[in-house]
Amino acid sequence: QVQLVESGGGLVQAGGSLRLSCAASSGSLFSINRMGWYRQAPGKQRELVARITSSGSTNYADSVNGRFTISRDSAKNTVSLRMNSLKPEDTAVYYCNANIRMITVGITDDYWGQGTQVTVSS
Repeated sequence: QVQLVESGGGLVQAGGSLRLSCAASSGSLFSINRMGWYRQAPGKQRELVARITSSGSTNYADSVNGRFTISRDSAKNTVSLRMNSLKPEDTAVYYCNANIRMITVGITDDYWGQGTQVTVSS
């Protein structure tokens, strides 16, 4: 079993910045393929915000491209999302996601964090 623990959400005014972080941990050996952030606003489907692979390749939703930056520290099993120039439409619950292979059993699966609220006021 893998746990993803997020931190860094909160309330910010439009134009402000926030940084989200997520750390993966487990009592078993694992390797992380890709990590990313998704968000879900009230009444909307969960959508991809940004994703980064084990080789460092990134992709972003068009709505955040140029404002958000995803990064990861493979040694620490963490992923971060720097969010600049925040807009009210960025308000959502942000979820950390990781595609992880449990080495001992050879199973790969997607894991999710509990979510962290980001609220951008106008």
